[in-house]
Amino acid sequence: MNVSLTPELEKLVNEKVASGLYTSASEVVRDGLRLLRERDEIKQSRLRELRRDLSAGARQIRQGNYKEYSSGDELIDDIQSRGEKRIDSRRKGKRS
Repeated sequence: MNVSLTPELEKLVNEKVASGLYTSASEVVRDGLRLLRERDEIKQSRLRELRRDLSAGARQIRQGNYKEYSSGDELIDDIQSRGEKRIDSRRKGKRS
């Protein structure tokens, strides 16, 4: 396989090899491809999670389990509050 790189990417590869972190350009490219695969897997996982959450939300609405808001600002405040709680709980879980 023959791969063409932009001058900027070629410089980056050469810098990584020169730093001693990698022994060859091929090793740099393989690591980059592994990271790309990992990123794609994370995206797919997040997409599955989003679809699951949307499905659960639609099911709750059909069952009459929802909250009505008096204004858009009230809705935004509730979303932000719940989002912050979710982020906090994830951070706490990572510390454990």
